Amino acid sequence: MKRIRASFAGSVALLLVTVPAWSQQPIVYPAKGQTVEQQQRDEGDCYVWAKQYTGVDPAAVVQQQPPQKSSSWRSGERAGGASRGALGGAAIGAVAGTMLGGRKARQNAAAQDQAAVGQTQAQIDTYYRAYGACLEGRGYTIK
Repeated sequence: MKRIRASFAGSVALLLVTVPAWSQQPIVYPAKGQTVEQQQRDEGDCYVWAKQYTGVDPAAVVQQQPPQKSSSWRSGERAGGASRGALGGAAIGAVAGTMLGGRKARQNAAAQDQAAVGQTQAQIDTYYRAYGACLEGRGYTIK
């Protein structure tokens, strides 16, 4: 059951990164009567330029897997909680300490996931600003 939850959580995290990244893609309008073929060439050229200029490839950023989580026992939160509980007196204290340590581990993992999503979104935003600037320079309206 824990593996299913971890797999589901990883899928949700990837979805949270993917959906906002592609939903932010700018809308391109050929304001100066560019043909469909010309627009495709310009979009391709601007894709390459924005990728080189920013160092960000939106397709690669979106496909990156979320960071692998280490076991909470290995990271020390549960073990530390258990030892604090045991020092407090009884086996009940150890169990309660383990539970509190596990909660702390989950909170830390959630904070790390949120930071990774924010960093990914910032990279995508930087790329699309450059991509839009390139296309505006070629006579397109970008929204």
